[in-house]
Amino acid sequence: MPVTYDLILSDGDVVNQDGAGQRDIGVTAGRIAAIGDLSRASAGERVDCRGLTILPGVIDTQVHFREPGATHKEDLETGSRAAVMGGVTGVFEMPNTNPLTTDAATLADKVARGTHRMHCDFAFWVGGTHDNVKDIPELERLPGAAGIKVFMGSSTGSLLVADDAGVAAILGQTRRRAAFHSEDEARLDSRKGERIEGDPASHPVWRDEIAAVQCTQRLIRIARQQRAAIHVLHISTEEELALLADAKDVASAEVTPHHLTLTADDYARLGTKLQMNPPVRAARHRDGLWRGLAQGVLDILGSDHAPHTLEEKAKPYPQSPSGMTGVQTLVPVMLDHVNAGRLTLARFVDMTSAGPARLFGIARKGRIAVGYDADFTVVDMKRRQTIANDWIASRSQWTPHDGRQVTGWPVGTFVRGAKAMWEGELVTPAQGEAIRFIQAL
Repeated sequence: MPVTYDLILSDGDVVNQDGAGQRDIGVTAGRIAAIGDLSRASAGERVDCRGLTILPGVIDTQVHFREPGATHKEDLETGSRAAVMGGVTGVFEMPNTNPLTTDAATLADKVARGTHRMHCDFAFWVGGTHDNVKDIPELERLPGAAGIKVFMGSSTGSLLVADDAGVAAILGQTRRRAAFHSEDEARLDSRKGERIEGDPASHPVWRDEIAAVQCTQRLIRIARQQRAAIHVLHISTEEELALLADAKDVASAEVTPHHLTLTADDYARLGTKLQMNPPVRAARHRDGLWRGLAQGVLDILGSDHAPHTLEEKAKPYPQSPSGMTGVQTLVPVMLDHVNAGRLTLARFVDMTSAGPARLFGIARKGRIAVGYDADFTVVDMKRRQTIANDWIASRSQWTPHDGRQVTGWPVGTFVRGAKAMWEGELVTPAQGEAIRFIQAL
C-alpha cells in the first residue's frame, strides 16, 4: 500500500546540505517526512516543480514592520505579505516600534498580533537598553524572542546605547548572540554639519566610514571582554572586513542586498529613496563587501526592510527619513547576482537559511531534512523578470529596484507545508507562528 503524504513537491532540483539534485519531498503535518523518489506515493496535493529549484525557506533576520505605532507605513500583515511574495518564509522583526519592544509585555503583544495574522513565521528582537539590563536573561528566552538588539547609533530614547559601559552591561547579561547597529554616535553628532540641505548624496559624507569602523572596533573589544557573542548588522564599509575577519571568535556579520548592489552614484537617480543607515557608499565599499563575501567574512544576508511612504521620502534631505523596502526583493536581487557568477547558489542558501539557523539556534528550520519544518522557497533560476513598484506588496508600495531586470525569480513560498504564495498570488490565509529557538526551549 503506497505511503500517503499531505503534500509532495515533485521533480524539483532540491538544494540542501548534501548538494543539489532532482528529488521529491514529502510533507506530513507541516514537517518534511521524506526526500527521494516518491513517484509511487500518494498525497493530498502534489505540486509539479519540474524545471524549478527548491531551496530551504529563506529567513530574513532584519526587518522593520512598523507595528505598533507607524502602521501607515507597514504592519505585520502587509510586511509579511511582502515577505512571502518574495519567497521569504521567516523574519526577525526589529524593536524600534511605538511602544518600543523592550519588555515581556510588549514582546507578548507583538507575538499575539503576529500569530495567524502574519503570512510567514516570525521572531522579534528585544531592544537592549540601560533600563532593562537586569531583565535580559529572562527577555532573551521568552517565546518569540530572536534575542537582544542594541542600537549604538541611529536611534532615539532609551533604545540608544552609545556608551561602552552600557554596551558592556548588556553583553554581561546575554547568553544568546546579540545584534548591533554599529555606528559611533559621538562621531555622528560631531559631523552633522556635513549634511547639505537638499542633497542626499551628503548622507554618506556625514555618516562616514570612520563612524562605522570606530564603533565596530569598540564593539569587538567589549564583546571579548564580556566573552559574549555578537552579530554586527548591515556592514557597509570595506575597512570593517579586516576587523571582522580577525574577530570570528566573537562576531558574526550581516550584509544587505542594497549594500551589495547600489553605490553612491545612485543618489543622483534615486535621491532620498537611497537614504539608509548606515549609508550606501562609494563603489569601493560595495566591491570590498563582495570580496568579504567571497572570503567568507560576511555570514548572512538581511534586507533591513524599513519602509516609509513616498510622501515621507519626498521631504528634502535631511528631513527625509532613512529606510527603504527590501524583504520582497532580497531573493530576486540576490538570485540575479548568483546568475551573474558573484556567488554560488549554495552560498546563497547558507547565507539565508542554514546560516541564520546556525548563528541564532533556530529550531527545525534552515535545512531540507526529515524532521525539519516544511519551509521552502521555490525559484525559477532562468526566469527573467523586471522588478516594478506595482509588484511590491508592502504598504509603502515602492522599491529602489523599480525597473531592474533580474534573472532568477521566486515562484512559490511554503511555510510549514502550507502554500503561502504560488506564481505571484497569495494562496493560503495567514498562518504565521513564532519561530522556536534551541537556547530558549
